[in-house]
Amino acid sequence: MIRYLTAGESHGPELIGIVEGLPAGLPLSQDAITLQLARRQEGYGRGGRMAFEKDTAEIVSGVRFGKTMGHPVALKMVNRAYERDEDNWPRVMSSTPVDGPVERITVPRPGHADLVGVQKFRFDDIRPVIERSSARETAMRVACCATARELLRYFGIQIGGHVLQIGEQGYDGWDNVRSAADPLLIDGAEKLGMAADASEVRCLDDNLTELMVEEIKKRRKEGSSLGGIYEIVVTGLPAGLGSYAHWDRKLEGILAQAVMSTQAMKGVEIGLGFEAGRRHGHQVHDEITWEQERFGRTTNRAGGLEGGVTTGMPLIIRGIMKPIPTMLKPLKTVDMETKKIQDTRYERSDVCALPRAVVVVENVIAPALANAFLEKFGGDSISEISERYRPAN
Repeated sequence: MIRYLTAGESHGPELIGIVEGLPAGLPLSQDAITLQLARRQEGYGRGGRMAFEKDTAEIVSGVRFGKTMGHPVALKMVNRAYERDEDNWPRVMSSTPVDGPVERITVPRPGHADLVGVQKFRFDDIRPVIERSSARETAMRVACCATARELLRYFGIQIGGHVLQIGEQGYDGWDNVRSAADPLLIDGAEKLGMAADASEVRCLDDNLTELMVEEIKKRRKEGSSLGGIYEIVVTGLPAGLGSYAHWDRKLEGILAQAVMSTQAMKGVEIGLGFEAGRRHGHQVHDEITWEQERFGRTTNRAGGLEGGVTTGMPLIIRGIMKPIPTMLKPLKTVDMETKKIQDTRYERSDVCALPRAVVVVENVIAPALANAFLEKFGGDSISEISERYRPAN
């Protein structure tokens, strides 16, 4: 089974990732990982760091002649911000005395991990919390998870995502979203993702794209920030992945953890999700068909999952991202040292990170899906898995 770890700080020298459990013989190139990292850096509303960071994750072990060996895959990514901020950050991470004072940050930001991190680890400075809880960590997470995404792609399983709403601007209803997204899924979810990538905010609707960009401009002038709602679609999943037999094997729960463990996520739903609570049963459940020697559904309101198990229909996941808590216009907080009320300080940040977050979530769900796939069809090598892979009717 696939698992991964990341290490490193936002302004440290580099980010490190280790991926364990990839079968031997999987074609894996640095270009495939770099593609996902480049997509993560795109999108209107991004912060200043994206202007100089050009992320590349170097594969340093586990791959030979372009294929995995079944060993752990190690990845390394250099932080250019380390070089730019070397007067401050190396002093913070140094274990030996340094010349000159090191700035201590004692003003936590509401909505961030600053204060709770200090309360947990008993720091007298929130800088260590800022550095590790930063969304910068998702760069290496995307790199690690892109390897699992390649495993899914090998077996025809594709992932694509798009933005549904930013602030007050977005689609009106489930049916309008489906009319925009579903025609693009005929050839697989990657076509949907490519179409979304053509928009500055990863929205499939040109008119909404313009409205979303204007919304971001408006909040930028106000010194505020924006979140929103996005949708991830997965095609090519066979029926029967996951389990209804145990609570911790239900695929909905596993996927929800992957989504909600991503920075700034505050909600997740599958298929109709919360909308199902506003409809009666005949408007929610998907009638079953038998066509071309296969079971199917007349609709896909369940979003590709029933009872914690894939149905063979496209998987539809929606997530909600809160506005970034770092804003140019300050909020009120309390200095941890003086206990006095004061304004938050500004740390370099995005106005709206949602278009970038779509790419992060596309990738972080890949290990969850890959593990469900390996649980059913797994083996030590790609050739062995290929022999076992028999999609259910």
